[in-house]
Amino acid sequence: MEAIAAQERRPAPADAFRLARAKFMAGERLDMQALAAELGVNRATLYRWVGSKELLLGEVISSLSLATLEQARRELKGSGPKYVAAVVQRVLEGIRTFEPMQKFLARDAQYALRVLTSMESTVQVRSVEGIRELLQEQVDKGALDTPADLGDLAYVIIRIGESFLYSDVIIGSEPDAKKAGQMVRLLLGDHGGG
Repeated sequence: MEAIAAQERRPAPADAFRLARAKFMAGERLDMQALAAELGVNRATLYRWVGSKELLLGEVISSLSLATLEQARRELKGSGPKYVAAVVQRVLEGIRTFEPMQKFLARDAQYALRVLTSMESTVQVRSVEGIRELLQEQVDKGALDTPADLGDLAYVIIRIGESFLYSDVIIGSEPDAKKAGQMVRLLLGDHGGG
């Protein structure tokens, strides 16, 4: 009886997300027609569920990058500007060496940047929210004192990270997560060495 109920279950938006995430993790290009067919729905239904290919990719990438952020926050010790910068640097290193992301960028770097850094997807918005939470935690602990609006500060930190993470595509120079970490420390008022 349970097997019949499972077979009769209709696909839902969460299924589209899970399937898209699996395809991204496998390094495959996301084809909305194929995704709809595999889900057993028409393209109109799929687009109604997810909005657009860019939004769906954004949700997938955001979920992965936020998981990376949470892992870095758990694994790294410390507080204040050095801690925030170390977390940002660790996340950038993780993103840069993540094979599915490498494949995504290699297929069409300009399209990938549009998905990763524009309002066409949720990647940047969710990333800013994640960094804002990190900053708020540090302010609440008394480890960070800044007159800046934390949302604005988080946005600037994300833009710094993007600049160094995707520098090969933007200006043709080697990506450097360590430099991004240094810039974040300076931005947050840590002018010391080490």
